Amino acid sequence: ACISLGSKTRAIGNAAKSQIVTNVKNTLHGFKKLHGRPFEDPYIQAERAKLPYELQKMPNGSVGVKVRYLDEERLFAIEQITGMLLAKLKDTSESALKKPVADCVISVPSFFTDAERRSVMAAAQIAGLNCLKLMNETTAVALAYGIYKQDLPALEEKPRNVVFVDMGHSAYQVSICAFNKGKLKVLATTFDPFVGGRNFDEALVDYFSEEFRTKYKLNVKENPRALLRLYQECEKLKKLMSANASDLPLNIECFMNDLDVSSKMNRAQFEQLCSALLARVEPPLRAAMDQAKLQREDIYSIEIVGGATRIPAVKEQISNFFCKEISTTLNADEAVARGCALQCAILSPAFKVREFSITDVVPYSVTLRWKSSYEEGTGECEVFSKNHAAPFSKVITFHKKEPFDLEAYYTHPHEVPYPDSRIGRFTIQNVGPQHDGDNSKVKVKVRVNIHGLFSVANASIIEKQNTEGDHNDTPMDTESSSKNQGRDDELDKMQVDQDEGTQKSQAEQQNQADEETENAGTETKAASGDKQDHPAQPKAKAKVKSIDLPIQASLYRQLGQDLINCYIENEGKMMMQDKLEKERNDAKNAVEEYVYDFRDKLCGVFEKFITEEDSNKLTLMLEDTENWLYEDGEDQPKQVYMDKLQELRKFGQPIQERYIEHEERPKVLNELGKKIQLLMKAVEAYKNKDEKYDHLDPAEMEKVEKYISEAMSWLNSKMNAQNKLSLTQDPVVKVAEILTKSKELDSFCNPIIYKPKPKIEPPNDAQSKANGEHNGPVNGQSGAETKPEPAKDNSQQTKPPGEMEVD
Repeated sequence: ACISLGSKTRAIGNAAKSQIVTNVKNTLHGFKKLHGRPFEDPYIQAERAKLPYELQKMPNGSVGVKVRYLDEERLFAIEQITGMLLAKLKDTSESALKKPVADCVISVPSFFTDAERRSVMAAAQIAGLNCLKLMNETTAVALAYGIYKQDLPALEEKPRNVVFVDMGHSAYQVSICAFNKGKLKVLATTFDPFVGGRNFDEALVDYFSEEFRTKYKLNVKENPRALLRLYQECEKLKKLMSANASDLPLNIECFMNDLDVSSKMNRAQFEQLCSALLARVEPPLRAAMDQAKLQREDIYSIEIVGGATRIPAVKEQISNFFCKEISTTLNADEAVARGCALQCAILSPAFKVREFSITDVVPYSVTLRWKSSYEEGTGECEVFSKNHAAPFSKVITFHKKEPFDLEAYYTHPHEVPYPDSRIGRFTIQNVGPQHDGDNSKVKVKVRVNIHGLFSVANASIIEKQNTEGDHNDTPMDTESSSKNQGRDDELDKMQVDQDEGTQKSQAEQQNQADEETENAGTETKAASGDKQDHPAQPKAKAKVKSIDLPIQASLYRQLGQDLINCYIENEGKMMMQDKLEKERNDAKNAVEEYVYDFRDKLCGVFEKFITEEDSNKLTLMLEDTENWLYEDGEDQPKQVYMDKLQELRKFGQPIQERYIEHEERPKVLNELGKKIQLLMKAVEAYKNKDEKYDHLDPAEMEKVEKYISEAMSWLNSKMNAQNKLSLTQDPVVKVAEILTKSKELDSFCNPIIYKPKPKIEPPNDAQSKANGEHNGPVNGQSGAETKPEPAKDNSQQTKPPGEMEVD
């Protein structure tokens, strides 16, 4: 994930990574965790000090990156930067698959909040991608692990519990999953978003910076380029130490002020340096086991992924905690991407994939708050607890007379690695009292969707109809007043129904298809309160009608669609700029390639086809062009290069053509000669009354003979003329002309000479008719009575049953 912006174009991926040191301020990396955060966020301010490129506040308060692009200062939003990366991936996929790509699955860390997830979704939109699912990284790893396993326990058996530990460049995540045949269920996820491979690199950088300060009097941290080089070398050293326990050298030439620096380090020293980081490995493992309510003996295996899990001390910590060996069956670098690709295939109708159901979890508990007419003023209810199954929907019933706001926020802000606990405010509109002035019953469906985003999916008002009669629409609601209110508050009773796939109202029916319904009973108990109303419910006979209500959502740190459209347009312009620049470069490279290639051939295969004088002229011309390319022609528009190439080709083309003609001519002449000989033989055989040709028309054959002799004299005259010319002269006859002559000969003579003999009618007309009509019934099933018996026998002798043909 690296993007380098230049004066003419953008480099993305590997091409950008090679520019990290040379184009320090305009090469962006490590921007994933800047998504969806305000500029004032303490985490952003801490990162800002470490990043070599400049972060700046966007007009909407979020984080932007200030760079020089196309020789002017530009401010890009983080969504635009990730959009560039995703657009490049889209392009790479399209060129590999030779077809357009629109759908994708994108992985995000499991600890991402709603604001961060929506920011990534916006980036996908900017790249022109339709994100089918935002998938938690650890869940993607679990899918990549489980889908190929043939030996998972059956659905009714005890599940197999596997721990996945992912320590990557910047974060550490743990998840515990239960596997059965064809399904995985995440039991718990824990994380430390602020420890990863880069913290280990940082520890080394700090150590060597201090050493170079005392040893060489260099202040490394003030020089961004030197600091980046030191980071790169420390990363290499860290990797070497993972494989080698002895002393290892660190040498950097021309490091700063033309000084070469050197030092050394071994694994034991490194582990001592990083003891504080290593101490952070165990707590998330312990927390995950506690949340999943499992013991060590319940764990089947521990799978590790992510680059930093290769550090021996990290492995040792994990292994010691579980008291068992670690498994490394997954590709540490690719497991997440592979899981996403598999999930994409599962969601796509175009691929047949083994059935595999995935139940993820909600990482943070979510609470809804609303204004109440009770004197305390607010009601609230935790709608999703931590590690609740997801995707999941619930229906909550309110008793209201007027429109109301629901405010969603994370219940325990200290558990969320994000400075703001707000998710968003949802206004339920068009609510009024019933005809009789009573409170209306408003059903609100809240949902954590496939992307892990919380939303108020829909709301409907239940209107009582006056007609009497049966009705089946009285769901057994478990009523619960809010935590902060007295139980006697009649206005704001809030009921939590489990959305278990039963049809509760027309509005909900549409959403039933994609709902996960496991764990259905758990939440009801948790939120249930007084149940005294239950016995009265079944007696109700009033008809009810459900009316959908509009919901106005105002989400925290949500990018407006206008802004996204503006970013999409900008990305389009940048792609066009990249395309034009690529075409310009290709045109320039084509000139350079032509110069080198032609110069080579002038001394080689083309040498015999050009006079010495012309050869000297052309060599001089090629030399001038080469010099021009590295001087005035270094940076010219595409058309200038195209004209230059045209000019060179004007001189080079005839020579090339002479060479190609010379190479190809003998073969086509030979073929034409062979054809003429074959035709002459046929004419000779006809004259000798060969029965093969005795059906041919004499007048036609006379024409053929004349045509052949003309072709022969044409061939001889052209060959004689060609043989008189030197190789440096343009040929008299071209390969294309000979091929045309050959085709003409074929099309004129072949139909006459190879005309088939006329068919001789079989003696019995009626029999052939019958055969024709019935297509030869073999065992006399149909139409046998219309034919004489011998025909049937005959047919059976000559052809196998059912394949009889009539000549």
